[in-house]
Amino acid sequence: MFAFSFMRYAFFASTFIAITCGVVGVYVVARSYSFLAHTLSEIGFAGAAFAVFLGVEPLWGMLLFTLLGSVSVGELSLHSDQKESSISAISALFIGLGVLFLAISNSNSRYATSILFGSIIGVDREGVLRLVVLSVIVLLLLGLVQRQLNFDSFDHIGAIARGVKTGWVSFVFLIALAMAVSIGSQIVGSLLVFILLTLPASSARYLGKSILAMILWSVGIALIGVWLGLYLGFITNWPVTFFIAMIEVAIYLTTYFTHLVRHKL
Repeated sequence: MFAFSFMRYAFFASTFIAITCGVVGVYVVARSYSFLAHTLSEIGFAGAAFAVFLGVEPLWGMLLFTLLGSVSVGELSLHSDQKESSISAISALFIGLGVLFLAISNSNSRYATSILFGSIIGVDREGVLRLVVLSVIVLLLLGLVQRQLNFDSFDHIGAIARGVKTGWVSFVFLIALAMAVSIGSQIVGSLLVFILLTLPASSARYLGKSILAMILWSVGIALIGVWLGLYLGFITNWPVTFFIAMIEVAIYLTTYFTHLVRHKL
C-alpha cells in the first residue's frame, strides 16, 4: 500500500488533519458549535466551487469563504434570537451558490464529487505541505488562547466573572474552526468534514476525565478513523469517507451505550 506515493501522502496528510480536527472538535462540542461546524462545511463547499470557477485551488476558496462565514455566522448565532432559522437560511444560500458556481464553471460531476466527499488521490506533495502548515497554524492559534479558551468553553459564566475577554477568545476560535473545516475537507470532503469535528470529541467526552484527556482521546479516535478508513478504502476501492463515517459512528455509539449502561447499573 505504501508503495504508492498517493497513499503515503494521504496517510501523512490525514494524520495532521485528524490531530487538528480532534483538538478543535473538543471545543466545538464543549461550546455547542456542532451546528456551526456543519454550516461551515456547506459554506466551504461554496468556497471550493467559487475557486473552481476562478480557476484556482479549491482549498483557497474554502479558506476565504469559511473564514468570512465563521466570523459572521458565529456572531449571528450569538446575537440572534432565531439563530437556528438564520443559520439554516445561510446554509441554504451557500449550498445554492456552490451549485451555481459549479454549473457556470462547466466542471464535471466527478470534480464536484471530490469536493463534496474528498479524494485521497488528489493529495500531492505540495498539498501535504500546505495542509501541514495550515494545521500548525491552527494549533498555534489554539495554543495562544488555550487557558482562556478552556475557561470560556467549559465555564462560560465563570470566565465572564473572572474578566476573561470572551469575545476575543471566540473570535480566535472561530478562525481556527474555519481553517480546520478547510483542512479536513481535503480528505473527507466539505459535506462530511463535520464528522471529524464532532464525533471523535463526542466520544472523548465519555472517556476523558480532564480537558487534556478528552483532547488525547479525541485525537486518537480521529486517527483511528482516518487511518483505518484509508486502509479499508485502499483494499476495497470503496469511498474512504464511507469507512471514516462508519468507524466514527461505531466508536461513538459504543462509548455512548457503554456510558449509559454504567450509569444505570
